[in-house]
Amino acid sequence: MKKTTEDWLISAESDLHLIEVILKEENLTHLSAFHAQQAIEKCFKAVIEEFDIGIIKTHSLENLYSKVQNKIILKFNMDLLILLDQLYIDARYPGELGLLPNGKPSFLEAKEFIDCAKAIYDEAKLKCR
Repeated sequence: MKKTTEDWLISAESDLHLIEVILKEENLTHLSAFHAQQAIEKCFKAVIEEFDIGIIKTHSLENLYSKVQNKIILKFNMDLLILLDQLYIDARYPGELGLLPNGKPSFLEAKEFIDCAKAIYDEAKLKCR
């Protein structure tokens, strides 16, 4: 595994660890969802780095996934990536950080985002060994 790939995965793992800590607080679902987006983005960028797919300057999970979909072979709801993109890309001000169009994600929505992030992390780590 390349050093840069490892760095991306370590950073993603830190986001996942933070989610585990804050998930206990239902009023922080927006932050756990935001960090799920960050973890997934970092996993995709780790795969891009490891397989020399190129320099991709975007934060869009949908765009990043299109570059790694032949490496990250998982079944998940693509709508989750679109929603998570809204958490990061569309949130331009601190008060909007991690908010969906209808406000904070529910606990169940946040849990779904986190489960998706963990699955993508596990697959990225496996593929990049």
